[in-house]
Amino acid sequence: MLSTSALLAHTNDLNLIIRHVLAGLGHGIHAGRERGAGVEFSEYRAYAPGDEWRRVDWKLLARADRYYVREAERDSHVAVWLWLDATASMAEPSRSGVSGLDKLWYARTILACIAAIAQRQGDAFGLVICSGERVQFTPAARGPRQMQRVLAQLQRAQAGGALPDSETLRASMPFVRAPSLVFAASDFLDWPSGQAEALLRLRRMRHDVRLLCLQTRAECDASFPPETTYRDPENADGVFRFAPDTVGVYRKNRDEHFARMLAQCRRNDIPALAACIEQALPAVLRAWLRQGGRA
Repeated sequence: MLSTSALLAHTNDLNLIIRHVLAGLGHGIHAGRERGAGVEFSEYRAYAPGDEWRRVDWKLLARADRYYVREAERDSHVAVWLWLDATASMAEPSRSGVSGLDKLWYARTILACIAAIAQRQGDAFGLVICSGERVQFTPAARGPRQMQRVLAQLQRAQAGGALPDSETLRASMPFVRAPSLVFAASDFLDWPSGQAEALLRLRRMRHDVRLLCLQTRAECDASFPPETTYRDPENADGVFRFAPDTVGVYRKNRDEHFARMLAQCRRNDIPALAACIEQALPAVLRAWLRQGGRA
């Protein structure tokens, strides 16, 4: 069940949620590539003239009677980009009785937690929101003020409309020239799409792209209440009915869709994590970060 997420789903205070979710979570989103004073121990090496005395391991000196310096790995300052799908389908609510929980709430909350980690380790981070056939872009920056800007934009995000087309997205990605780490949260019900093309293009340009595919438990298990009617919020061309004779078709179509999506992600070396919004958010966050070798 939801644990922390369920307890916090009744509040819109992302700062409060972040503090709960990140309690006890290891720091860092990406592995460091620079040597020097840092946060994670790497190795010892012999002291050399010019080394800072504060990096000498005095306990080791007492045992070995020689000066050794502690080397550590330091997180490199790549830009972290938070990619939010805020289209109409992300308004799909949990049907498990958790008030206020939908796919958009889950997506923007987990991205807010990643923003907090990026701020903590000193990385620049920015935000891309796809909603209503448009792209809202917050340039990458560092520091507490940037954190408040990003949280404010996430807080205001409302689910609506469809994804922007390929040309709109292509014109809205000025960050592609710099090394980036892209965390994209969506239900990926539209694949292929302009969003899919943009994310695949970023990966081909050697950016580190990681996807979080969010569904409700009812969508995953086809456990909608009998005789439920459903209209596609992004394509109002009919009403669909979930009845015993249609569940099998729904499951087959859903499985084939996500199998094609995940196969294309694997071919392009894009980690993709599937999760239900009823799962505990801290566990999903940790699993998403672990795909990159951290947390």
